[in-house]
Amino acid sequence: MKIALIGATGHAGSEILKEAVSRNLDVTAIVRSPERLKLDVPYLKKDLFALTQEDLAPFDVVVDAFRAPNGHEELHKTSVEHLVKILTGTKTRLLVIGGTSSLFIDEDRSERMIDGVDPSAPFYPTAYNMYEALVDLKKANDLTWTYVSPAAYFNPNGTRTGHYQLSDDRMKMNSQGQSEISMADYAIAMVDEIEKPQHLNEHISVVSQ
Repeated sequence: MKIALIGATGHAGSEILKEAVSRNLDVTAIVRSPERLKLDVPYLKKDLFALTQEDLAPFDVVVDAFRAPNGHEELHKTSVEHLVKILTGTKTRLLVIGGTSSLFIDEDRSERMIDGVDPSAPFYPTAYNMYEALVDLKKANDLTWTYVSPAAYFNPNGTRTGHYQLSDDRMKMNSQGQSEISMADYAIAMVDEIEKPQHLNEHISVVSQ
């Protein structure tokens, strides 16, 4: 299995890269600044928006760990649109690091987290555009994808416990009644789904135990 990891130098991307390498998986980093890579892995130096279908053709799985810079939050949406466009009709699976904003916060699935966010909140543009990216992804035809939302607190410095809980598109709390997951444990869940796909064309979420 050949894996391409977009955004491998970011917080979440670097954890996923570390986890994949620890399992001896064949992973290639797709990055704009390969000098920032923390591990010695094959890489393709290219901007996400410059990627072509030919660039991704050698890979069985593409993981999208792209994070838009402040002030350009719309790129969360347009980046997924671009990947959908170039992967549609191929056999390559697309796994996206999603946002918490798209999760339902009630059992009846009547309200998503984004519905209760004040549009003036500083994180609203990111939350809204990540939600919109999922809306577009669900409309894709002839594409195999999985959208993996972290818990509300996506802790970059959290401990790698080696344990996690999966949920569907509804927010789940851990045993302490909190919505939290370390990036290291999220990476385990992501690589588990890469190796043994169980949630094709589904929106799922990850929370700590």
